[in-house]
Amino acid sequence: MSIIADRMTTTRDKGIVVFLIGMRINRWWKIHKWLPVVLAMPRMLRELRARPDSGYLGGSLLPGLSVQYWDSAEALLAYASDRTGRHFPAWADFYKRVGKGSDVGIWHETYVVPAGAFETMYVNMPPSGLGRFAPLVPARGHLSRAQLRLGTRYPGTDPGAAVRTEAAAAGD
Repeated sequence: MSIIADRMTTTRDKGIVVFLIGMRINRWWKIHKWLPVVLAMPRMLRELRARPDSGYLGGSLLPGLSVQYWDSAEALLAYASDRTGRHFPAWADFYKRVGKGSDVGIWHETYVVPAGAFETMYVNMPPSGLGRFAPLVPARGHLSRAQLRLGTRYPGTDPGAAVRTEAAAAGD
């Protein structure tokens, strides 16, 4: 991906669901317990990318962590409970292999973020994070500062000052 040499932000009229799911290997020598867990996530992500109607927008897979963006909580929950997809068998296999043992742990967190309750900023970056799935626009004017992008006036601040400062810096 090419670098965008500018300050960019995203625009999205809808809310978003951010889903974090991770694993922790507690006993490295028990590879037969944790390797199937490690291999399951890339398979599920491939399946989701192949199903554009799933509600999965995209994400990042890091060692021990998957950061996912979903169109809605309903879409995420529908995938989680779909017995024909890869998630359900992987979950059942985890419980069969690991159960309540402590050889490997998994966790997840789900954040349902309404429209207007999130903001983004990317400076000299290729499209990243939500910016890979939502329209990127220059962070100028009413989009120049986090406070303005959130549309919130914080006590003791003047949102217009950020716009005036930005305009002065740009020579407008």
